[in-house]
Amino acid sequence: MKMEKSKVYNRIKIAVQIISLILNFGLILVLIFTPLARTIETKIYSITSNDYIAFLLFILSIGIISSIYEIPLSFYSEFIVEHKFKLSNQRFIDWLIEKLKSFLVSSVIALPILLIFFYLLKNFELWWLFIAFAIFFFSILLVRLAPTLIFPIFYKFIPLDNENLKMKLTELCKKFGINFEGIYTFNLSKTTKKANAGFTGIFKSKRIILSDTLIENFTDDEILTVFAHELGHYKKKHIVKNILIGFVTTIVTFYLADQLYLYLIRLIKFNSIYQLSALPLLFLIMSIFSLILMPVTNSISRKFEYEADEFAVKSTGDKNAFISSLQKLSRINLADENPNQIIEFIFYSHPSINKRIERINRINL
Repeated sequence: MKMEKSKVYNRIKIAVQIISLILNFGLILVLIFTPLARTIETKIYSITSNDYIAFLLFILSIGIISSIYEIPLSFYSEFIVEHKFKLSNQRFIDWLIEKLKSFLVSSVIALPILLIFFYLLKNFELWWLFIAFAIFFFSILLVRLAPTLIFPIFYKFIPLDNENLKMKLTELCKKFGINFEGIYTFNLSKTTKKANAGFTGIFKSKRIILSDTLIENFTDDEILTVFAHELGHYKKKHIVKNILIGFVTTIVTFYLADQLYLYLIRLIKFNSIYQLSALPLLFLIMSIFSLILMPVTNSISRKFEYEADEFAVKSTGDKNAFISSLQKLSRINLADENPNQIIEFIFYSHPSINKRIERINRINL
């Protein structure tokens, strides 16, 4: 019964993703092949002659249009479905507040990136290369600042008061010569019944974070193995590798997009590459390339998960506790333990639980 429930839950979640994807592509096509984008552009330039303000207003206009379907989809997926499957007790007003906070934080982060993007697009032939470098440095900055500046906006972090668990986690880190700023629990239960853990930050901002749902439902040994998995990502330099992979794929994607974009704007007779009404065409090209790359990046991510699993087992020497923790996480998070192979290949950043356990059982201690 649990297995069937998890399959239904995950199918709904993936269906919402696909619907959102189709609607986003549909909106972009409407903007390209109807007068809508040019009409918005004309209206904006009747208000301001500043290209940068006009660009932000154009992006805002598209955002408002997309919110017509994105907000209902988000509400259905994040609130209705989560309550239907008893994964959340969150009140509607609390969900709304979290969404508003998320929107504001995302806007603050996106604003400088968007302005840099438009400035480079407007002034440099090699805009695609410079933007890739800008995104690369922003990624490093976010990894550094997220634990201390962004996460606390959404959750309350308090020092872990379980001394036995704290000692085990500290000893594991010392075993591999890793220093960290502190061990904290955070109130994930305010939004969901799911459980999670992380080893966040870089340099002096490194900290261990454990959700209150993890503390309440898992033994100390199970939590240790869950954290050891996260530590494995750090020791195997998966965060650094992901940033570098993102950097390379961004360069390739933006370069190919630039070449195709230059050809198509002449074909469709736009005035310049930074003309506002031409930008949906650029977004379409980049979205298609990103979609093509998604199975590749997810395959790399799944490989990293297997490596972190192996590290967790070998560093703790407790295969049974780790398998038990994965099974609990699967039940609590309603993970599909045996998803469709094609769906897993395209959409899953983590291998299925069954595959992970099968690999773990083959590890020699």
